[in-house]
Amino acid sequence: MREISLHILDLVQNSIEAGATQVELTIVEDLVKDSMVIRLSDNGRGMNEKLRQLVIDPFITTRTTRRIGLGLPLMDMSTKRCGGYLRIDSTPGKGTVVEAMYQHSHFDRPPMGNLVETIKSILVANPDLLFLYNHTVNNRSISVSSQELANILDGIPLTQPDVLVWLHGYLSDNIANLYGGAEDENN
Repeated sequence: MREISLHILDLVQNSIEAGATQVELTIVEDLVKDSMVIRLSDNGRGMNEKLRQLVIDPFITTRTTRRIGLGLPLMDMSTKRCGGYLRIDSTPGKGTVVEAMYQHSHFDRPPMGNLVETIKSILVANPDLLFLYNHTVNNRSISVSSQELANILDGIPLTQPDVLVWLHGYLSDNIANLYGGAEDENN
């Protein structure tokens, strides 16, 4: 995957396929420490220790639709190439936490990609998922909760055209403000 936002989409899909009803995505970009940490935690079925150690192997997958799972192995490879790491903590019956760290300024760090569309897609395609997105860049941060959006919309679905337009603008403006007002999808 060429963009971090696509890795994020894959991680959320893994959580959903593992039966998660709650997913929290946290991104912390610390330009002083030159690091970007992406942390995804869920309440899915979790993995035993043996499977947890094997999931970064591209030929190990729990999916029945294909025999190869490339998401985690590619993310592991890209983090290591960029002076970082990929950690997976999981407890059967309780959930999984995936944490990826990249050296922010590393030449080989994948660009963020279209984070607005990624977050919007997660929210719209999974109306029953309790999703929390937290993103910090130095001293600026945003937080978006599917539960808060549902409360504000009071029964109006995210798929309603006017709501989609509003959601896109809301995410675009807030993510752009993290970077000082001008959204740079290559951050």
